Amino acid sequence: MNVFEPRLVSYAAAILTVTIWAAYLLGTRYAVSSNFSVEEILILRIVPAAIILSPVMLKFGVVPPRGTNVIGVFMLTVGASALFPYFLSSALQFAPASDAGILAPGTLPFWAALSAFLLMGDRPNKVRQFGLLCIIAGALSIAIWEILLTSSNGTWRGHLMFMSAAAFWSVYSVYFKISGLSPLHALSIGTFWAAIALVVFISFRGNADFSVIPINDIFTMALLQGVLVGLISTLLYSYAVTNLGPAKTGAIGALTPVLTLLGGWLFLGENITANKLAGMILVTFGVMLASGVIQTFKRSA
Repeated sequence: MNVFEPRLVSYAAAILTVTIWAAYLLGTRYAVSSNFSVEEILILRIVPAAIILSPVMLKFGVVPPRGTNVIGVFMLTVGASALFPYFLSSALQFAPASDAGILAPGTLPFWAALSAFLLMGDRPNKVRQFGLLCIIAGALSIAIWEILLTSSNGTWRGHLMFMSAAAFWSVYSVYFKISGLSPLHALSIGTFWAAIALVVFISFRGNADFSVIPINDIFTMALLQGVLVGLISTLLYSYAVTNLGPAKTGAIGALTPVLTLLGGWLFLGENITANKLAGMILVTFGVMLASGVIQTFKRSA
């Protein structure tokens, strides 16, 4: 069997994408829990990507397509490229990465289905509806449990921001589909306006001082945030969706909560509680159903 067969390369791209997503959550949790501020994380996320994408920006332009409504313009410019990483990085100050894997990428299918229904009238079938219920049940079981037991430490804030970040990304995904933009063009638009928003944000907040951070840590975080997550994972995901379809790619995305839970335990010393494990299983199963991959395999059998 040829290892460079497009289908095999596509599966490898999808698996590498979810591995990068998990590494991003783990790395950001470590960073904001040690010597990085959220503002510094955003700089390392946006600036390297903007520099690398500058030729693409000059070639394709950075203005959203004509006819896009106000919400669409907002989502295509800063909704996913600036607000999504801001909410996610801020949330990781309050809650562990293992929770993020379940409540952020894990709940994306739920928010995506809700956004598609509200904005496009796309109603999921009964199997997908059951999968979406499993996702939200698994997410709420973790969030409510943490509110009841640890409300004093602010973990609930992180949980709300995780799900808000997922909602931002899902609404962006719908408007991206409507826009007809290529992945690279959409990425360049978002990165340009995120850089502009970052300049304004930093000028007001001013909480960015890299002088106390070792240069190796800065380089590693810039590589993770700006190159691996900001560019490579987006392009790999788009490639996988193009060749495998959204169902199979979405199903592989269900590995993200699993990898993040295991990574949080191995590298960050996070606890794997029975409640968190049950929530992860519910969310992962729900993602499998909501992606439609089970029905796809039944039809192809």
